Amino acid sequence: MKTQSTRSIILGAAFLMATSAIGPGFLTQTTVFTDKLLASFGFVILISIIIDIGAQTNIWRILAVSEKKAQDIANEVLPGLGYFLAALIVMGGLAFNIGNIAGAGLGTNVLFGVSPELGALLSGIVAICIFLVREAGKVMDRFAQVMGFVMIALMVYVMFTAQPPYGEAVVKTFVPDTIDLLAIVTLVGGTVGGYITFAGGHRLLDAGIKGKSALPQVTKSSVSAIGIASIMRIFLFLAALGIVSQGLALNPDNPAASVFQHAAGDVGYKIFGVIMWAAAVTSVVGAAYTSVSFIRTFSSFIDKNAKWFIVGFIAVSTIIFVSIGQPVKILVLVGSLNGLILPVALGVMLVAAHKVKIVGDYKHPIWMTIFGIIIVIAMAIMGGYTLFNGIPQLFE
Repeated sequence: MKTQSTRSIILGAAFLMATSAIGPGFLTQTTVFTDKLLASFGFVILISIIIDIGAQTNIWRILAVSEKKAQDIANEVLPGLGYFLAALIVMGGLAFNIGNIAGAGLGTNVLFGVSPELGALLSGIVAICIFLVREAGKVMDRFAQVMGFVMIALMVYVMFTAQPPYGEAVVKTFVPDTIDLLAIVTLVGGTVGGYITFAGGHRLLDAGIKGKSALPQVTKSSVSAIGIASIMRIFLFLAALGIVSQGLALNPDNPAASVFQHAAGDVGYKIFGVIMWAAAVTSVVGAAYTSVSFIRTFSSFIDKNAKWFIVGFIAVSTIIFVSIGQPVKILVLVGSLNGLILPVALGVMLVAAHKVKIVGDYKHPIWMTIFGIIIVIAMAIMGGYTLFNGIPQLFE
């Protein structure tokens, strides 16, 4: 019974991270880049998966062996650094949650014809209810798993209906016509950037799965999480490729919706509504849970009332969207900052991995350290590029 419970928690953590990554931005970015790069986008997905696995396995392992949350590890590496990291995570989580709530509103609009604002309000209430039940952790794990399976099953149907050129997609994945660095950074940032990479890692800590003895389970869960998100990305890429390869135009206002509509007519459009809603609400849950996990160790009051802080986080995100709509400028700014959170977070974890007072007698594999350093340098350079290109847009 205990083994089954542990297995459920490990799978739940993987799905929590994956469904946190699969949000409205994930659906839109994948479609837009497929339209731009065609089959060569497969190469971008391949490289981003390799970087995602390298970043996530490093971070989750170090969280597990230290048995501490990321912000506490950061404070031990350099006093005050944990507060800075927590501020980045919470600010990014709140801004993106407003976008996730907007996506949930769009999904209900497609499904039921209600206004996006009303749909967002109702979706926010659903997300809040998940945390108000007695066994909130178990309900969150199960909700993430069920919604994840629903999204993948519907995506497979649309992919086959779109009839993509599979052979060309495979060839161009390894021999692309063009390499788009910005697309790689966007995908990595959207999969393991900001709060997302910590969603499952902190969930495992909260569930008591930690220490050196738990490393095989932690590694399996971290790779599974990237695998789930990547499967969804690949299916969506193939579906979009099938549509654009037929010469059909995508609606620039909602490119992902037009892929589904072209592929399967009105049924496809409704399927898009289900996937958009599921992707948005699971991202709302993941963002709220993880953002609050970054501040709960700073105060016993926050720790005791974590559930209500999570509820408040969701409520504030919902109220902001319903009141003033999606604040595009905030999303642009925080989107740029999000590109910088991964190299900061991963860099801190790699330093911590070699401090005895944090990890004890644990020896972090040299190849993982080198892999992590390469990712930190590459993402810092590209994150800086997007930051300096993102901020000027605010003032145009």
